[in-house]
Amino acid sequence: MSDGSTSADANDGQRVLVTGGCGYIGSTLVPQLLDDDRVADVVLLDSLASGSPANLAGSVGDGLEFRRGDVREYGDVESATRGVDAIIHLAAITGAASTHDRREETFAVNRDGTENVLTAAGKFNVENVVLASSCNNYGRVASTDIDETAEQNPLNPYAESKVASEELLADAIAEHELDGTALRMSTVYGWSPGIRFNLVVNHFVFRGLTDRQLTVYGDGSNWRPFVHVEDAARAYRSAALAPEDWSQQVYNVGRNDQNFRIEEIAEIVRDELDRSLDITYLEEEHPGPSYHVNFDRLAETGFEPEWTLPDGVRDVAAQLEGSESGEVVV
Repeated sequence: MSDGSTSADANDGQRVLVTGGCGYIGSTLVPQLLDDDRVADVVLLDSLASGSPANLAGSVGDGLEFRRGDVREYGDVESATRGVDAIIHLAAITGAASTHDRREETFAVNRDGTENVLTAAGKFNVENVVLASSCNNYGRVASTDIDETAEQNPLNPYAESKVASEELLADAIAEHELDGTALRMSTVYGWSPGIRFNLVVNHFVFRGLTDRQLTVYGDGSNWRPFVHVEDAARAYRSAALAPEDWSQQVYNVGRNDQNFRIEEIAEIVRDELDRSLDITYLEEEHPGPSYHVNFDRLAETGFEPEWTLPDGVRDVAAQLEGSESGEVVV
């Protein structure tokens, strides 16, 4: 480190910065980091524009340093970056479909925010940066088993901004010789303190529990890979703390057997909830991207997602109903 002694030096562990740590994945990741013996301190940078301090329940205390700030403001980022060993950059505008109406804001937060993070990382000789990217970048692809070498074809400003952010990361790796990895995450689902219900699985579970029909846009034939939020958080933690195992610049994150057509998702939710739910199709509505993804490169790291989609559906339902959790024992 170029910035003198840090609390990480004193406690023989890493000091990790998480941007957007009050959000969906961050609220699961932060407690994982705090429980990891390799971590001395977690610095959390969040604007609280969408996340809430309530999502940190049980994590506030020694070892967690909260900084309210916006990744669009370089000064906020630089202040939070000083003295850290690794950065997990989650802060972003999400909800791909909604970004068509907020393109400029999406690029300002996602692309320009990433540039600020990488600039600060270079200034302070941060050893490792893990960037949140997305399989959404692939767009609509007719072939199956898309790997990391496939051409990206972003169909919305969210994905466009993530492609641009990956390009910035590649430039920073070359310029600053830091370890850097972009994780192209599958569509996330599952219970977390900051759970989002604008994601298809979580949305369907809530609708099903309230006895409402499950509405599929298009004919339901479009493919998506899925990953549980706890597995997503574990992947970020692993890439940040063991960069030697994540030697490639880009990884798809998910499981080969967790690619599903959207129509299958509706059927799985209906079956796991064991309710007579109507599934309707709005074929005049655009179904969005479609991509069936291969995760063989991820297996080379030794990391493997543990949750299956039916397990996650049951767990979200149990959490919402206040019944015994359907959580996987790992």
